[in-house]
Amino acid sequence: MRREERLVAILDVLGETGMIDVTDVVERFDVSPATARRDLDVLASRQLLTRTRGGASAHSVSYDLPLRFKRETNPDAKSAIAQTVQTLIEPGMRIGLSGGTTSKAIAAALGQRTDLEAHDGEGITVVTSAINIAAQLVIRPHIRVVVTGGVMRARSYELVGPYSDLMLERITLDVAMIGVNGVDAVNGPMVHDEREARTNALMASRADRAWVVADSSKIGVRAFATVGGIDAFTGLVTDDGISDEDAESLRAAGLQVIIAR
Repeated sequence: MRREERLVAILDVLGETGMIDVTDVVERFDVSPATARRDLDVLASRQLLTRTRGGASAHSVSYDLPLRFKRETNPDAKSAIAQTVQTLIEPGMRIGLSGGTTSKAIAAALGQRTDLEAHDGEGITVVTSAINIAAQLVIRPHIRVVVTGGVMRARSYELVGPYSDLMLERITLDVAMIGVNGVDAVNGPMVHDEREARTNALMASRADRAWVVADSSKIGVRAFATVGGIDAFTGLVTDDGISDEDAESLRAAGLQVIIAR
């Protein structure tokens, strides 16, 4: 494993556990203690973790790995979800799209659709809180891109805060696609950051139909901040890795569950 790949893998572990020590790095990645300490020092110098005696900790309990350092996890599942989401989108629609890697896959699929090309104004409008998704879509002539405004979170490229709220309160959407860090039948959809949770909840509230989009690794996972109540969402689009038990519990809670295959 190359060093940069190992650094990202260390951050992945830290994102899951909140703490890591030199011994963990040595055992997980088959490196010497000196190399493990140097890796942690490099990540600390990039302000991606806090060095502790004998290891490192995440900066906060709501730790979220900066998007530019994330490895693409479950890409096949996210691609399947993105293709399934296309069945919910028609020409002329106004679509809300939050940030996240699943939303990015949805944006890529939207950009490739030839049936959405503008004819007599029948393109689509995408309202997004993520500047990377806006940049991805702005070159597509059949997509009108609206950015919410606000303060950008460097970790996720998402815009949050009162300026985002002001903009979202003045629009209506046909459908919203909200990416999350976790979802269960008790707490509903959840993300790591409370500001993103507020922005995503408001975007969902402005839509006739709001869908949680999450690969099956997020099912049953708890994150720091809830994105509104589960009754604020029409349903969940996920992949076929979801268990029958989880699917039934989410349906019992009131969500439609669409499984991409």
